Amino acid sequence: MTELTVRSVQQSDRAGWEALYRGYAEFYRVAQTQAMRDRVWGWLHDDANEVRGLVAEGAGGALVGLAHYRAFARPLSASVGCFLDDLFVAPEARGSGAADALLARLRGIAASEGWSVIRWITAENNYRARAAYDRVAVRTGWVTYDMAPAQG
Repeated sequence: MTELTVRSVQQSDRAGWEALYRGYAEFYRVAQTQAMRDRVWGWLHDDANEVRGLVAEGAGGALVGLAHYRAFARPLSASVGCFLDDLFVAPEARGSGAADALLARLRGIAASEGWSVIRWITAENNYRARAAYDRVAVRTGWVTYDMAPAQG
């Protein structure tokens, strides 16, 4: 395992974070504009916004991974959970332990916040990530749906 530091994203991380986030969008074949990245970057640094970010920094100081997460209410269990929206490790850093380190840090945050679960989704064909997730989490039986808002 490479020497890694996982920490909250900082203003000075913009270029490294942006390269990673662009790579994440490309991995999932999601068209993303500079305006979209600017918006997410703004969310990460706005205390009034729910989205938070972590980065994994390699030994040389380069950012090699990111995670975006937020708390969410769980009415049925009367608890609060954590939703991991995005997790990405640069291709050249895969196998370095960065994903495990990011997940471990998030697990610690969840414990300190009193959250009841950390939940995320991934693509069915994201086999490498799923192998890592299977080591640290339980795959659920839930099926995910997306519905567009009403028009007009």
